[in-house]
Amino acid sequence: MRVAFYTLGCKVNQYETQAMEGELRRRGHRLVPFDGPADAYVINTCAVTAVSDKKSRQAIRRARKQAPGAVVAVCGCSAQIAPDRLRELGVDLLGGSGERLAFVDRLEQVYENRRREELLDDAMARRRFERLPAGGLEGRTRAMLKVEDGCVNFCSYCVIPYARGPVRSLPLEETVCEAKRLADEGYREIVVTGIEISSWGRDLPGRPALTDLVEAVCRAAPGCRVRLGSLEPRTVTEEFCARLAALPNLCPHFHLSLQSGCDAVLARMNRKYDTARYFGSVKLLRGHFSDPALTTDLIAGFPGETEEEFAQSLAFAERCAFAAMHVFPYSIRPGTPAAAMEQVPGPVKEERARRAGALARRLKAEHLAAQVGKTVQVLFEERRADGLWAGHTPDYLLVEAQGESLHNQLRRVELLRAEGDFLAGRIISCVPAENQVD
Repeated sequence: MRVAFYTLGCKVNQYETQAMEGELRRRGHRLVPFDGPADAYVINTCAVTAVSDKKSRQAIRRARKQAPGAVVAVCGCSAQIAPDRLRELGVDLLGGSGERLAFVDRLEQVYENRRREELLDDAMARRRFERLPAGGLEGRTRAMLKVEDGCVNFCSYCVIPYARGPVRSLPLEETVCEAKRLADEGYREIVVTGIEISSWGRDLPGRPALTDLVEAVCRAAPGCRVRLGSLEPRTVTEEFCARLAALPNLCPHFHLSLQSGCDAVLARMNRKYDTARYFGSVKLLRGHFSDPALTTDLIAGFPGETEEEFAQSLAFAERCAFAAMHVFPYSIRPGTPAAAMEQVPGPVKEERARRAGALARRLKAEHLAAQVGKTVQVLFEERRADGLWAGHTPDYLLVEAQGESLHNQLRRVELLRAEGDFLAGRIISCVPAENQVD
């Protein structure tokens, strides 16, 4: 069976797609591009915004048009939240946001029997973490390791708690085994990911903390970089920073979700922190790590946001001096409390998003400029069309340099200049085996 995947949304969705792809390959099936002929098309959907829903439906229609006789299978958060809207499109297999290996089983059955099936459950009743094989993003360079699923934060704009259910964690011992396996297979970087990794361990005996997990992963794979996914700001404490700063292979790149730099807006969002607590996390990280890269997300035009509140948000973001910001105009997510609030007009949201985007670009340019002249480790991942090799520093800055056969190789690179979104560098030397992480 020739199977094509189309994945929307977060790193967890990417991880779960890779797990399904790997399982299909193990069973003898062949993966093919989504924009070409296939026997089955799998769309792994996202429910974060209404725009995500729209893109999911467009992908379904495109698959059906490309190959009318092929199986069209849909899974993911959008399918979990609003299955009726996808049933209307006549999909052959409808799954939710869980039971990925069972979904692969059903895909084979639907292909053989040509009979429509569904694999849906009550996400809020889930209590078991489905262990899936960890996989790579760029060949055998970077691998994602999913350690947590679910969320109980219930932010007013978000349906993910309903799509993913309560927090479930991969036990520490199993996480360590996966990390060792990835290192043995040749991966040079492990990305610890989940729906809300700051909640890892709260469902396990003894309620271990994320700090315990990170220490264990770093020690289990001492030759690998370890990078953390998005963190809830309250996770960052004095103890968290002191313990993690002692780990030589932990990447000094921290994505702290902000969403707004205005306390009144944060309260309407039902976020669990204010700007004072957030900035305390920023100061702690910069106090314990040498020049860490701090990145974030920002929503422009949240319901009820005034011009003054938006100005406060921009000023706070500038004060934090982020290395990168992902800016989104607020998108109504039906079924959430925010959808019933007073909405900001569309043109105003778009204009604010443009202003926030301009700030994001300036802050990133300033951060990149500050790196010029430094010598850093770069893990090279792919060769570009122009012949240059591209890779990332520990703090996730993109670097391009001239070289030969650099895939999955660590090199010391002198950063020469900033060029748009990346840094141009010159390779100085290999990184000795005994010093292959910063």
